[in-house]
Amino acid sequence: MHHTGGPGWRITMDTCGPMLMALYLRDVAGLVGAGTPALSHVAPTVNASDHTMLISSVGGTDALRDQWEFWWSRLLQQVPGTEDTLTAPDFPELAGMPALQRVAHAHHGAALTWAREQTQLYSMLAQQRETLGGHKILADLVQNREMELGRSARDFTLTILEVPLAEQRAWFIEPNRLIMSTHLLDDQEAFCSYVQPVVDLLV
Repeated sequence: MHHTGGPGWRITMDTCGPMLMALYLRDVAGLVGAGTPALSHVAPTVNASDHTMLISSVGGTDALRDQWEFWWSRLLQQVPGTEDTLTAPDFPELAGMPALQRVAHAHHGAALTWAREQTQLYSMLAQQRETLGGHKILADLVQNREMELGRSARDFTLTILEVPLAEQRAWFIEPNRLIMSTHLLDDQEAFCSYVQPVVDLLV
């Protein structure tokens, strides 16, 4: 996790274990384009499995998609760091979502392993950025906007959640959250094209 801030404002960059689990289950279930916003598939790619027999008696793929999208929207609304983790073997966090519970049960071990690996990789990347000053661009974006406006930034918080996505971009979730591909910050021009408009809105 990284925090950048000034008087009254704060930008946090981190990843999110429950979201990683959710994205793994989305991709292993082949739910292409599910959720709002419709994020690209994860990288490295997770191969989809056929769950027709597993979920046919509990609504099939349509029910699975609806249940995953409901879960995802709930994760997006929760305060960062308090998101529901999946509790095996019954997954009470997915109560009332039988198709999703079945898929979670079938893939929990692999999803948990993958999410932990991605979290470890992210921690290494974050440490490298700290060492090299890679986060300085966040303060620069705020300060540049303050200079344009001729005033200090308003009080705001911005949470940037980084997840390993194939598409190098960011998605703005109102009012103050971005979901971003883990390596977007490597391309500072592309990073600014997504983050600057959000900073301009908040400052």
